[in-house]
Amino acid sequence: MRILFTIFVAIIAFAAGVWYTGGFDTFPQIPNINQPATTPPVTNTSSTNTPTSTPPKATYINADANRIQVIFPLPGATVAPTFTVSGKAVGGWYFEASFPYEVQDAIGKKIAEGPVQAQGDWMTSAFVPFSLQIKVSGYKGKATLVLRNDNPSGLPENEASVSIPITIQ
Repeated sequence: MRILFTIFVAIIAFAAGVWYTGGFDTFPQIPNINQPATTPPVTNTSSTNTPTSTPPKATYINADANRIQVIFPLPGATVAPTFTVSGKAVGGWYFEASFPYEVQDAIGKKIAEGPVQAQGDWMTSAFVPFSLQIKVSGYKGKATLVLRNDNPSGLPENEASVSIPITIQ
């Protein structure tokens, strides 16, 4: 009886661990070798077909989502000329509780810039939230929001950024 109880507890612990780490969907799918492979149907590739495009993504340079996460705007979002940016960054992204941002037009010309202030104690290795309002005057169209780490050393190897493609109405 004691052995059955131990096995039962071990199975429950294993299932709880799998559930906690994201479930069984993280395991690779094994193809069914007993089922014949199917080929996609041949389609006419005339000029009336619309090309498929990949959704826009944030571009990280010397950074990743473990250092900064932008909650809004999402990549590809359409925003008003005055819009809110929110997210969180690790304390090392800030210096003296701020880091710089800029908005670039479609050709990379700077059309807005300023500081982003931490909304909490930035002297930590944990994430610290930020939120700010940005106003872009006299521009409509494709743009890029760039959030840069504050790099007081000025050394290129310490620079990091995340770029979010947006459209300003």
